[in-house]
Amino acid sequence: KILLNYLPLERASWTSILAKQRELYAQFLREMIIQPGIAKANMGVSREDVTFEDHPLNPNPDSRWNTYFKDNEVLLQIDKDVRRLCPDISFFQRATDYPCLLILDPQNEFETLRKRVEQTTLKSQTVARNRSGVTNMSSPHKNSVPSSLNEYEVLPNGCEAHWEVVERILFIYAKLNPGIAYVQGMNEIVGPLYYTFATDPNSEWKEHAEADTFFCFTNLMAEIRDNFIKSLDDSQCGITYKMEKVYSTLKDKDVELYLKLQEQNIKPQFFAFRWLTLLLSQEFLLPDVIRIWDSLFADDNRFDFLLLVCCAMLMLIREQLLEGDFTVNMRLLQDYPITDVCQILQKAKELQDSK
Repeated sequence: KILLNYLPLERASWTSILAKQRELYAQFLREMIIQPGIAKANMGVSREDVTFEDHPLNPNPDSRWNTYFKDNEVLLQIDKDVRRLCPDISFFQRATDYPCLLILDPQNEFETLRKRVEQTTLKSQTVARNRSGVTNMSSPHKNSVPSSLNEYEVLPNGCEAHWEVVERILFIYAKLNPGIAYVQGMNEIVGPLYYTFATDPNSEWKEHAEADTFFCFTNLMAEIRDNFIKSLDDSQCGITYKMEKVYSTLKDKDVELYLKLQEQNIKPQFFAFRWLTLLLSQEFLLPDVIRIWDSLFADDNRFDFLLLVCCAMLMLIREQLLEGDFTVNMRLLQDYPITDVCQILQKAKELQDSK
C-alpha cells in the first residue's frame, strides 16, 4: 500500500485516509453496479410507469440503458477472464469472508455482476475485447451460455467468490477509465494485489481488501497502462521500446547470447511482451510473483528493475539457449524453467550494480 502510493509514510494519517477512500469506493458501488430502471425498495422508491428516457429501446446514445448495454460488452470479457484467474490455486473460487453487503443485502434490489452476466449471455453475442479492439463475436445460438458459467459450483445466495470481487473491481475501473476501459491481462495484474490484501492476517484490513485493492490497482495502472494501449506500442513509453531495451541490455551484458537469439530470429515480442505487460505474473506461482513484485514496486526508478529481471532470466538459462534450436528455445522462453525467484532477483541486482 505504501509502495503503490496508497498510504503515506506517516502512520498517524492512515486511519483517516483509509476511511475516506473506502467510503469513496462504496459510493462507486452505489453509482455503477446498479441496473438502471429498477426501483430500490430500501430507498423508498416506488415503481412508476416507464418513461421514454428510461426505456431500454431509447435510441439516445446518452441514455442509461444504452450505457448499460455497452457496459455489458466489457463485463462479459472481464467475467470470462476472472473466472479462470490463478487456476493452480482454489483461492479465487472460494467464498470471501466479507461479501459486499451493499450488493448482497436482500433488502436491496441490486443485481450482482454474476447474475447480470448470466442474464446477458442468454440474449446477446459474446464479445471479447483484446488490446487490438473488439473482436471474436460468437453467435448466441451456437453457445448461449459460456461453458465458464458452469465450470464452477455456484455459491449459495448471500455468498460471493473472490473472483466476483475482482470482477467488480475491474468493472468499476473500466467505468471510471473509459479511454482504456478493460483489456485482457488486467485481471492478471489485479489478482496478486487482491490475494495479498484478502489474506492479510489483520482482519480489519482483510475486511476492506476490495476497496484497498481497487485504489492500489488504479495507482499501479497509472504507471503501466501504456503497456495496454496499442496506439502507444511504438512510442518511447510503449511496450515495444521496453522489449527492445531488454535486448539492448542483454547485448551489453552477454553479447554471445544476444547474437544467438538474433541468429535464430527470436524476437523479444515472442516472450518479453507477456513478461513485461503482466509483470511476470504468468511465469511464476503466485507466492513467487508477490516476492518479485515487492522488488519491482520498491524500485526507485519505477520498473527499470523489471527490465533487468527479464535480462537476468535470459542469462540464467544461457547454456540451454546457446545449445537449443529455435523450437527448443521458444519453449524455454514461453514456459520458463527456473522457479527460484531469489536467484533471478539476485542476478538482476548484480546487473544493476554493474551498471
